[in-house]
Amino acid sequence: MNAADDKTIVQDYFNSTGFDRWRRIYGDGEVNKVQLDIRNGHQQTVDTVISWLKADDNLINLSICDAGCGVGSLSIPLAQAGAKVYANDISEKMVGEAKDRSKEVLGNNHNLTFAVQDLESLSGKYHTVICLDVLIHYPQEKAAEMINHLSSLSESRLIISFAPKTLCLSLLKKIGSFFPGPSKTTRAYLHREVDIVKILESCGFSLERKAMTKTRFYFSRILEATRKTA
Repeated sequence: MNAADDKTIVQDYFNSTGFDRWRRIYGDGEVNKVQLDIRNGHQQTVDTVISWLKADDNLINLSICDAGCGVGSLSIPLAQAGAKVYANDISEKMVGEAKDRSKEVLGNNHNLTFAVQDLESLSGKYHTVICLDVLIHYPQEKAAEMINHLSSLSESRLIISFAPKTLCLSLLKKIGSFFPGPSKTTRAYLHREVDIVKILESCGFSLERKAMTKTRFYFSRILEATRKTA
C-alpha cells in the first residue's frame, strides 16, 4: 500500500464511519469504556501541550499551526488563551465539527481560522507548528516526509506526538489489542522515538521537552523541538 493510498484511506475514514466514532470520543457524551479511555488519554496529551505553551508565558504573541486539528480539541483552547491559530484537517467533516464547537466557545473570535487541507499542502510560516496523533496513520517513510514539511513551516518550534514503537506495543498491535474492535480505525503505525528524533535533528531542530501519555488503550509520545540557532 503506497502513501497516496494511506492518505485516501485516512480521508475517507474520517469523512465516514470514523467521523462519528471520533466525534463521540472527543466529545463529552456517553461512550463505552474503551472510548472513554482513549478520550481521557487524548485529553491528557492536549493538556500537556497546553501546559508547555502556557508555562512559556507568551501565548498571546504566538502564531500556531495545528496540523490535523480534528474537532478542535487543541485549537480552541489555544485561541481562547490568545494565540493566533491556523487549524486544518484532511477531513471536511472534522473541520465542520471543529467550526461548530469553536462558535459555541469563542463566538466570532478572529484568532482561529479553519481549513480543509492535507499536511502536504500546508504553506506559510508560524512560530509553532503542532501535529498531534496524526503520524499513527502513516508509515515511517511518509511520516519522515511529513515531519520535514512541517519543520519547513516552523520558525521556532515543532511539537508532535506519535504512538511509540516498543516491544510491548508491537505485540499488542499484533494481537489486535492496540485499537480494539473490528474495522473501527485505519491502520495503526508505530514509530521508534530514536527515528523521530533523528528526523527532527536533520531538519535543524533540537529536542527540548518530551512526555508520555499512557492509558490502557492510548499511548502517545510527545516531543517538543526548537529550531537550532547559528
